[in-house]
Amino acid sequence: MLAKIVDFSRYTSVRIGTINTLNYIESPQDYATFLQDSPQIIGKANNLLIAPNAKNLCALSKNFDYIKDLGDSLEVGAATPSGKLFSYAKAHNLGGFEILCGLPGSVGGIIKMNAGLKSYEIQEVLLGILQLESDEKLGFKSVESLGLSYRSSAISGLIFAGIFKKESGFNSELVEAFIAMRQNQPKEPSFGSCFKNPKGDFAGRLIEAVGLKGVKFGKNKSLCFSEKHANFLVNLGDSTFEEALELIELARERVRSICGIALENEVQIVR
Repeated sequence: MLAKIVDFSRYTSVRIGTINTLNYIESPQDYATFLQDSPQIIGKANNLLIAPNAKNLCALSKNFDYIKDLGDSLEVGAATPSGKLFSYAKAHNLGGFEILCGLPGSVGGIIKMNAGLKSYEIQEVLLGILQLESDEKLGFKSVESLGLSYRSSAISGLIFAGIFKKESGFNSELVEAFIAMRQNQPKEPSFGSCFKNPKGDFAGRLIEAVGLKGVKFGKNKSLCFSEKHANFLVNLGDSTFEEALELIELARERVRSICGIALENEVQIVR
């Protein structure tokens, strides 16, 4: 296992964090040894808000950045960037991976959050995952056992790889549709969507309805729910964990008190 000192204000997608240690898992045995320390898996940290005093942070090393053709399926290492898998699928005319166009993160995080856009989700092309078994070897868990639902799963522990369907027919028109859908997403550092959309409504509409869209917060007035899409909490400068957490809680409380709706975080808080 390799430990590195990381500046999380540069590592995370929202560009908020402090200097901390990140442990890179290089083998299943590494992870089995690290389990006694209750590791916190952060991957590429694309939808995470990480506390300054967070302990035992870990991610997979580049040993798990690979794509292996198994004949009737693909084995993809969980550290593989989503863009790499998208490009592979396009080059090999494989359908079902179009949703990865413009979707940040690594394969493990995308599976863990059942990432997607609108009604399209990664579970549609997923067969299962590889995780650690008790004998320090990797075993297969089927997609049906993972408890995948809207932007969530019942997966616990580290995902080492995803096993995906191989179906011919990459759909370029679908890619164009996804690109168009993402045109309203801000380019500034963010978590992606901050909250899950409540049933029958949209988190962005609710945040705008309670007067928080575009209002700047924090000591440096560097945090806000984006003018372009109110469900994106964007970092415009030097913002802190405490400021971001306070703004998230303010939005939840205001939507609950004014609209009677309990927003559920899509961003994950790592303490």
